[in-house]
Amino acid sequence: MEAFSENIIRAAGYIMPLLAVWILVRCVRSMLREKYEPEVWAYLETKGGETAAIRHWECIIGAAKSCDIVISRDSVARTQAALIRSDRGDWTLHDLDSSGSCCVGKQRDEGHGISLHDGAQVNIADVELVFHDLSEKQRAAVDSARSAPGLLISPGLTLLALTVFQALLALLFTVSLEREQLLTAVLGFAALAVTQWCYYFVMRAIDRSGFEVETLAFFLSTLGLAVVTTCAPDDMLKQLILLLSGIFVFLALGWWLRDLKRTKAMRWPVAAAALAFLALNLVAGKTSYGASNWLSIGGVTLQPSEFVKMAYVYVGAASLDRLFRLRNLFGFIAFSAICVGALALMGDFGAALIFFVTFLVIAFMRSGSFATVFLAVAGAVLGVLLVLTVKPYIAQRFATWRHVWDDPLGAGWQQTRGLSAAASGGLFGVGAGNGWLKSVFAADTDMVFCLICEELGLIIGLCAVFAVIVLAFFTVRSAARGRSAFYVIAACAATSMMMVQLALNVFGSVDLLPFTGVTFPFVSKGGSSLISCWGLLAFIKAADTRQRASFSVRRLSDHDGEGAEA
Repeated sequence: MEAFSENIIRAAGYIMPLLAVWILVRCVRSMLREKYEPEVWAYLETKGGETAAIRHWECIIGAAKSCDIVISRDSVARTQAALIRSDRGDWTLHDLDSSGSCCVGKQRDEGHGISLHDGAQVNIADVELVFHDLSEKQRAAVDSARSAPGLLISPGLTLLALTVFQALLALLFTVSLEREQLLTAVLGFAALAVTQWCYYFVMRAIDRSGFEVETLAFFLSTLGLAVVTTCAPDDMLKQLILLLSGIFVFLALGWWLRDLKRTKAMRWPVAAAALAFLALNLVAGKTSYGASNWLSIGGVTLQPSEFVKMAYVYVGAASLDRLFRLRNLFGFIAFSAICVGALALMGDFGAALIFFVTFLVIAFMRSGSFATVFLAVAGAVLGVLLVLTVKPYIAQRFATWRHVWDDPLGAGWQQTRGLSAAASGGLFGVGAGNGWLKSVFAADTDMVFCLICEELGLIIGLCAVFAVIVLAFFTVRSAARGRSAFYVIAACAATSMMMVQLALNVFGSVDLLPFTGVTFPFVSKGGSSLISCWGLLAFIKAADTRQRASFSVRRLSDHDGEGAEA
C-alpha cells in the first residue's frame, strides 16, 4: 500500500508539469484564435463617397502615417485635429494645429473643442468631410457582425485542468507536511478552487465567456499558495484571506472602470492619496535590510509602494488619455518625479526602477517621441549614480552582480543557494515541500523562482514566467483595438510593471541582473504585492474589448434604453 501511494505521488509530480503546459497553451490558443474585428463608432465621409471608420474614442486626424485617420494633403498638418468621444456618446472636434483651419460648419475651435452631431459638415484644412455618428441600433448591427470569442476553446475545461493541478499539488504535500498543517493546506487549495469556480459561474451568468486572463492569474496564485505552504504553512489562512482580498479589489476596480467619466474625475484624489501614503511611509516607515519601505498600521504590516502602483497607473492613464494636452504630461511628470524620488529616499531601489520604466512606457505612448524617452533615461542615469553614492547597500548589490560565486558564504549567499537549489530540481522537481531552499532567507519572496524550480521543477517554473509574458503579449495585441486611450495606456502600464518586476525577480535570483529584492507577480508571499497584482490585472481586463470577454467593458446590450454607451 505504501509503495502504491509513492507511485501515485510520483506520477502526480510528472503529470503536473504537463497540466501546467496544457493550461498555458489553451489560454494562448484561446487568446489568439479569434479573428477580431475592431469596434466602429462613427464614420467620416468625403465628397467622393469614401468613408473612414472611427474605431477609437480618441482619434487623431492628420497627414502623418501614425494618425488614426490619414489625410494625405499638403495643407493638412501631421497632426491636424482630434475627434474625442465621451463615455456618454458625445463627440467633439479639437484643432491641434492652432491655425483655425478646422471647423464644423462656420464654428471654429476656441480652445474647448466643437461639438459634433450626426451629419455635421467638417472642414479639415481644405478637406470637406461629413461626420456620421452611429446610433445604438446601427452599432449593435456592426457589433453583431464582429466575431465573438464564444467557446472556441472551452474556458470551463481549462479551469477544470487547473483544478486537477491544484488537487495534485495538495496531494504532493501529503508527504512533506504534518497532519495539522496538511489539513490547512488542503482546505486552502480547496477554497481557491471553489473561489475560481464561483467566479466562473457568476461571470457566465452575466454572459461573459473570456476567462484566459483570470485563469493565468489563478494559476500563478496557486503557485503562490504552494510557496506559502512550503515556507510558512501556518500562514496559509492569512495568505488565503489576502488572495481573496486581491480578487475583491480586481472585481471592484474592474466595475469602477466601466464608467470613464467617473474614473477620470477621481484621478487627482487618487494621486493625493498616493502621495500622502508615500509621505506617511517616509515619516513612519520601518527600515528592513536598508530600505524603509514597510509601514505598520494597527498591527498590520504593508508596503505602500505596492498600492501606489495601482494609483500610479490610474493617474497616468486618466491624465494622459487626452493625447493633445501637454499640461497633462507635465503634471504626470511631476507626479512621477515625486513618487520615484520618495522611493529612492526610502531605499526601495527595485520599486523606483519599476515606476521609472512604467513612466517611460506611458511617456512614449503619450508623445511617441524617442527623444523624450532618451532625455528621461539620461536623467535617470544621473539619479542612479547619486543613489549609489548615498545608499552603500545598493552599491554593494551592484558590486556583487555577476560575482556571487566569489563570495558564496557572504554577499553571494542567497543567489548561490538559489542557483544550486534550482539546478537540483531538474525538470520535475524534488516534490512540493521537500526542498531545502525554503530555509534560506527570502526564499518565499525574492528567491521564489528558484524555490519553484527546486520543488516543482524547471518546467513549472518556466510556465510561471511565460504566464506573465502571455499577459503582456495579450495586452499589446489588444492595445491596437482599444476603445479609449485610457484603457490602452492603463493596460500597457500595468503589464510593464509586471514584466519589469518579473525580470528583476527572476534574473536577479539567478545573477543575470543585480539582486534588487522585488517580488514575483502573484507568486511571492506577501499580501501587499498580491493585492496590487490583482488590482493591476483589472486594467488589463478593461482593455479586452472582445465580445463577452470583459465585465469591465459595457456592451450595447448592457444598457439598452439608457441612451448612452460607456
